[in-house]
Amino acid sequence: MLTYQLKKGPGMPLYESLYRLLREDIRTGKLSAGEKLPSKRALAEHLEVSVITVEAAYEELLSEGYIRSKEKVGYFVEEYRRLPPASVPSSPESAAPPAGKVEGFPFSVWSRLQREVVLDYGETLLLPLPNRGARELRCAIAEHLASFRGMTVDPENILIGAGTDFLYNLLIQLLGRDLCYAVEDPGYGKIRSIYAAGGVSCLAAPMDEAGVKPDCLGEARVLHISPSHHYPTGLVTPPERRRELLGWAQRRDGWIIEDDYDSEFRFHAHPMSAMQTSDPQRVIYLNSFSKSLAPSIRISYMVLPGALMDKFQRKLGFYSCTVPSFEQYTLARFLSAGHFEKHINRMRKFYRSRRKKVVAKIKSCPMADKLTILELDAGLHFLLRVDTNLPDSAFREAGIPFPALGSFYASPKENLHTLVVSYAGLKDETLDAALEKLEKLTADN
Repeated sequence: MLTYQLKKGPGMPLYESLYRLLREDIRTGKLSAGEKLPSKRALAEHLEVSVITVEAAYEELLSEGYIRSKEKVGYFVEEYRRLPPASVPSSPESAAPPAGKVEGFPFSVWSRLQREVVLDYGETLLLPLPNRGARELRCAIAEHLASFRGMTVDPENILIGAGTDFLYNLLIQLLGRDLCYAVEDPGYGKIRSIYAAGGVSCLAAPMDEAGVKPDCLGEARVLHISPSHHYPTGLVTPPERRRELLGWAQRRDGWIIEDDYDSEFRFHAHPMSAMQTSDPQRVIYLNSFSKSLAPSIRISYMVLPGALMDKFQRKLGFYSCTVPSFEQYTLARFLSAGHFEKHINRMRKFYRSRRKKVVAKIKSCPMADKLTILELDAGLHFLLRVDTNLPDSAFREAGIPFPALGSFYASPKENLHTLVVSYAGLKDETLDAALEKLEKLTADN
């Protein structure tokens, strides 16, 4: 029988204490996958707490995917994939003074933390921040990267910014406009647009089934990639190709910008280790909370190699931090208290259920024999191949709300017959209407 010392305190009800102890035992392997947990009544009697307390703890674990329930049998531990441990090095204090409908955003927790920040920081919120961002948030991000991505990151090498667009522009100024930048082709068109607007030469880097092809990078010295989850194909760059790209960067005395956008929402496997862990001196790691929390939370960050951070302070240190201190301190507490991890776990379960429903609708529609679903583990979207002779422009002209894969190339391709289906905010009626239009469009083709 499990033996725990439950602690109740301010903001820590008994069920939360029990939940955290059980979660830790699952994550460390003390409770192994498939192991049956005690019944709610038996555990309540053993710990001398109410059945409601145990039930609330079990429901929390269930909602985050740590355990599963089998009707009339009980609760069982789910498999937990652990990353290699990573430590966060200590560093001295900085000399500076201290989209669409949002599903599942934890408003009550966020608002409570905001009230705490106002009470605890008071007039300090009106003071300027270090240009890198609040140290509290940088330390919280470093801890998060250690536990979630297996990265060892010095908080002093983290730079906070209001959105990735701002950080891209900082990188252009930091690395220089005289360098050629390579971006994935196909890829997210906005990245190409930002680099072009920044006045740099931009090369479309062709891809194969393993990712960007190193022998097609030409004169590029900077490579912008998303190796853990490519948009729109969902491709994950395998270890051998990653080593080849890192070797390219070393030979070219170049840089790799690792955009880890949306990596939290892989469902069938833990995200592959970040490339930054293999060469922290050549890889610039970049991520954002806009997708995982809410589009209006314009907080992004990048981890710069130490030499680049030194150069940033010398060359661009006059820039002020672009994210308000109130939001930074709130997010820092949200991360440190484990709320972000709980939120991600809940949303994974929510989106997994939504994806299953969308896939089921597609597979049961009248034209299912003409549709092939690709890249099911590609985060919040997947590819849908349509068996037709029609050009891709016909999908757009028919009012089908899913963009064609060919439109994501630097030089758009017309006849790939593949659509990009983003299902995070996809309504049933929108999907039903799209399938009806597809059926009508392809009836004679």
